[in-house]
Order: sequence, then structure tokens, then C-alpha cells
Amino acid sequence: MLADVLRYLCCPLCESELADVGGALRCAVGHSYDIARQGYVNMLCGARAPGTADTPEMVRARAEFLAAGHYAPLAERVAATARAAGSQVEGCVLDLGAGTGYHLARVLGQLPRHVGVALDISKHAARRAARAHPRIGAVVADTWRRLPVRANSAALAVNIFAPRRAAEIHRVLRPDGCLLVVTPSPRHLAEIVAPLGLLQVDEAKERRMSDQFAGAFTLEARQECEYGFAPTPEDVRRLVGMGPSAWHSSAEEIRARLEKTVLPPAVTASFVLSLYRPRR
Repeated sequence: MLADVLRYLCCPLCESELADVGGALRCAVGHSYDIARQGYVNMLCGARAPGTADTPEMVRARAEFLAAGHYAPLAERVAATARAAGSQVEGCVLDLGAGTGYHLARVLGQLPRHVGVALDISKHAARRAARAHPRIGAVVADTWRRLPVRANSAALAVNIFAPRRAAEIHRVLRPDGCLLVVTPSPRHLAEIVAPLGLLQVDEAKERRMSDQFAGAFTLEARQECEYGFAPTPEDVRRLVGMGPSAWHSSAEEIRARLEKTVLPPAVTASFVLSLYRPRR
């Protein structure tokens, strides 16, 4: 567990400070959270809903797809936006639903004075996030519940294709901090959604997100990031296997659909980046 991250964490049960007691983080009350040998700390409290944590197969597919560089333009845009918005603000960079730490690592590359806290409900993802960058501390936690992060401690919160709880993000952000949310647009993967039976992006997604943050946050800026890329059949298999559609289709079903599908020469990647400031 990265020592520089510890001062930004707190006990999710009682909000007390935590101390590294060798192999675990412990608060004064006695709540204890094990540090895995892979470097992440498990602070997940209570039972989680089934089908919410990425499986080893989903995490592997994500890591392999991202390593191919297909989402590199998005990662560069996220990092540049983070640098412009948060470089002068003290505090940590909090990635809510960090996955393998791919995007957080690139953000930290643009913010050399900051450390990152990677939160994800999947321990398999946290294992990879813990070694994605030397300034990342990885924590297994449920972003729908109380975050194991101290109030007013985050300079920047990043949320990319992941669940979010507005009240908790507001609590942990500094008054001068900001929240960067990335969502897929309805045009995302348009060429392969229908033939492969993938889940479609709801046209009302942006409106619902605005409603979710109304009252606690002010939308400062919104931009689109859209480009084409040419995936191989194996890339598409990984793309489907790493996302929400993987919960509804087996690997065998995905392969069968791919065998019957002629892939287009290019597939559209389309994202919306929304920058919010907390209201106080």
C-alpha cells in the first residue's frame, strides 16, 4: 500500500484515521482492513450485489484491449483535461471505478505532484491498478456506499464508465476541486452494437446524469471525444468481454456472434467528458 496515499483514506465504518500496522490498515476503534500481497487494500464492507464486480476474465479482456491502444486518444484527452483543471489544487486524484488503473496512470503522468487513489469493487482490477503507476494506491471498495476517503481531501475525482454517488463525491472533494465524468455517447460502437447484440447507450443518459448532480455540482464544461479505430476480431471479443454486455452473454455466445459478423473497416469510439465543480 502506497504510504503517501494513507493520509487521504479513512475507515469506511467510523471515518477514523487509519494506520499501517504491517499487513493491514487499522483505525483507533479497531476496524482492520487487510493489505493483499499484490499491494491493494480491501476495504469492502458488507455484501455486494451480484454481478457488480468485474471477473478475472473481464479484467484480463480490459487490460488486453487497452494495451492495444484503441482508447489511447480518450486517455490523452482525460489526462489533458485533468491537468488543466486540477494541477494547481492540493489533494489526491480519486478514480471511482478505476478498473486496471489505465486512465489514472495517464492522469498522474500529467500531475507529477499528486498521488492517486484507485477505487474499484473488483479485487482482480485492484491487483492491476496497484501496479499501474508508482503513485497509485489501490483500494477495493463499493462506490455506491460510503467511500473510504477523508472529507475535503481530493483535488480531482475521475469517473469513467462507472457507478457514482453524487453526495459522496461532494463530501470527499475539496471546495476548489473538480469532478471529471466520462460516459459513452449513443454513437459509441454504433457499427457493432446491433450485429453483436450489445447493450445500447440510453439517449437520456446525459440528462439523467445532470439530474443526479443537480444541487451539489455545477457543470463547468462538456466536450466530446470521437474517433474511429480498426479492431481485429480478437479486439472486438475483448471489447465485448470487458463491458456490461459480458454479464448477459457467455464467451461462447460472443464468439458465435463474431463468427457470423463481418466487421466494418472502422468502428466509432464516442465519449462525452463532463467537468463539474462542487457547490458549497
